[in-house]
Amino acid sequence: MTISRIDPEGLPTPTGYTQVTVATGGRIVHVSGQVGVDAAGKLAGEDLGAQAEQAFRNLVTALSAAGASLTDVAKITFFVVDYTPDALGALFGAAAAVLGADMPITASTLLGVACLSDPSHKIEIEATAVIP
Repeated sequence: MTISRIDPEGLPTPTGYTQVTVATGGRIVHVSGQVGVDAAGKLAGEDLGAQAEQAFRNLVTALSAAGASLTDVAKITFFVVDYTPDALGALFGAAAAVLGADMPITASTLLGVACLSDPSHKIEIEATAVIP
């Protein structure tokens, strides 16, 4: 199984993600949106950074349960409540704190949304991985 990451000529060169991923072989793993609550259902905090850290931890746990890791992620989507560009600092900080150098450089989308399923949630992260 391989995941090729492509930044084609004619598109802007991105920072922190890639324009296209092509996965061949293996099984597809879809991880539902992960939010900033722990296994007991406790909210990690009121701020985006704390919730994003917990959501990333949950993502890693979900991937591991399917036999996948961050390097297997072909697509990741972020849903951020009341998004403004200032939120990127909290998001990148949370990713660095939890994932370090393992943060996947893959196809990604960030969507600003009005709300999530629970009004106390500030972020939801979903991913698709491909494993052998």
